[in-house]
This record gives sequence, structure tokens and C-alpha cells, in this order.
Amino acid sequence: AAAAAFVDAAKGVADPQAALDGARAILAERFSEDADLIGELRERMWTRGRLAAKVREGKEEAGAKFADYFDFAEPFTDLPSHRILAMLRGEKEEVLDLVLEPEEATEGPSSYEGIVAHRFGIADRGRPADKWLKDTVRWAWRTRILVHLGIDLRLRLRTAAEDEAVDVFAANLRDLLLAAPAGTRATLGLDPGFRTGVKVAVVDATGKAVATDVIHPHVPANKWDQSIATLARLAEEHAVELVAIGNGTASRETDKLAADLISRHPELNLTKVMVSEAGASVYSASAYASQELPGMDVSLRGAVSIARRLQDPLAELVKIDPKSIGVGQY
Repeated sequence: AAAAAFVDAAKGVADPQAALDGARAILAERFSEDADLIGELRERMWTRGRLAAKVREGKEEAGAKFADYFDFAEPFTDLPSHRILAMLRGEKEEVLDLVLEPEEATEGPSSYEGIVAHRFGIADRGRPADKWLKDTVRWAWRTRILVHLGIDLRLRLRTAAEDEAVDVFAANLRDLLLAAPAGTRATLGLDPGFRTGVKVAVVDATGKAVATDVIHPHVPANKWDQSIATLARLAEEHAVELVAIGNGTASRETDKLAADLISRHPELNLTKVMVSEAGASVYSASAYASQELPGMDVSLRGAVSIARRLQDPLAELVKIDPKSIGVGQY
């Protein structure tokens, strides 16, 4: 009844309901512009809330790589950076729906609504407008304040996760680039593979490629003994001291091959080392590799890079775009 006194068609208030709607909008704006209140609610949501993920209907197969997050929830304060980034990526690829939940679901008004109401002295004192005021608090929380806090906390999560991801990338890259070099020693580089064979390259003490070959010790060819003989011949001809093995597909099988080579030919005094082959294929197809190794098959350039990485990691890895070296969280 009191709203009827504010009806004024000239001011765009056509009826009592329009007056109440206008008053509700004014109060909601006042609530959401109270910096101290919003700050308190934001920190409360950060400490009590969680990030929940659900798979979108029909996306289970296409988004299988995000299967860990098809039905997932974890408190904001417990989320590691790699999970945050994975879920945000799943949302970007339209596989996951993400929801920032302020607290565990309960019956009745949320604790956040109670804080807003207390801040502005709103309570059920038996007055005609008390129920309307409490409904206004609920409406303001759900349609204005929660949306605002959700945007803030999403940005906070993303920023913290990206900062940590950059720190991890930098630390890993630093460790990789500053790994101790094996020095000026002739090295045999092995780029493992099954069907396409193991690519072989010998580099001398200066890093110059002096011999290449392809052997097929693994399935389907299974030319184990022939491969051992080829490697032994190359090692003897070029006074090889080290064997560098790329850590990609078939690396464990190729490591066994190198171990068998050392066992059968102790006179060669070989030492085998597993090295990261991340980015080797990128280097192989690059213009830089074409200038360094003109006329050499692209598939063999990776073996040269693997051998040189053992001799001097820094000198070899600086030729590759950092994002292709594979030292981040993905």
C-alpha cells in the first residue's frame, strides 16, 4: 500500500509494482556498491567456495581427455594450477560447464544473504515490508553480487594458475638449458621408433654430423643382431664415447638395445644416457636445421639434435622455440 504513494506516470512509475521494482533496483545497486561488504563476501567465498565442473551433454566421447573433470568439484584454496588451467581449457573447448559455488548447498537463505541483510539492518521484525526486503536481498545476491564475485574469483583463479604455470615453465627450462654438458666427446644419437625404425646419427667432438643410418631392431622388423652390428661398426669407426637416446616412443626398448650393445662390446667403452627429445621434430623441419644440415633427410636431423643435446644442451636447445621444448605443465 505504501508503494502507491510513489506512483507517478510522468516519472515512468505506472503502478505500485513498478514502484517496488524501482526500489528493489536501487537497493540492489546500493548493496553491490558497498566496497567493504563486497570485499568481505569475496574473501568468504574464496575460503569457503569451490569450483565445480560437469561434462556437457553429448560431449563425453569428443572430450575424453577431460574425463577427470566430467563430475568434479574442489575448494578454490586446494586447486593446483594445472587443474584450474585444464578445466578452463575444457570450458573453452565447449566440453565442460564450470560453476563457482559459494558454499555447500543448504536449505533456506545462504549465509551470504544473512551478511548482506545484517549489514543493512534488514531483519524480520513483523513489519509489512520485512519479507519484501529479505526477498530483495536474495534477489540482489543471486542476480548481482554473486555474478560480480564469480567474475572476480574466476579472474583470480586464472591469474594465479597462469603465474604458477609460467614459474614452472621458467624453472624447468632453466634446469634443462643449464644441464651439465657432456663436453667435446664423439656421440651416437638414437631417435627411437618402431615401424619407421631407429634413426642413428654420429657427431664428432665438435658436434659435426659425420655419419647417419636407420636401423630396425624393434617390431615389426625385429632385426636386433643386425642393428647391434651396425651400431658397433659406427662406434668403432668414429671413436664414439657416448650414446644419447631420445626419450620418446620406443625409448625403453632402444635403451635395452644400447645396454645390449655395451654388454656385447665392452671394448668400445660406451656410456648411454637418456635425453629429452622434446622439440627435436620441430628443429628437424626448421629453416635453421636446413641451413645446418643441408641435404640430410628430415627424419635423421632429429638424431643429430639428440646427440648434440648431450654434448651441449644450451647450445642445441636455444635453436628451438621455447614453447616446443615441452617443459611446461602440459
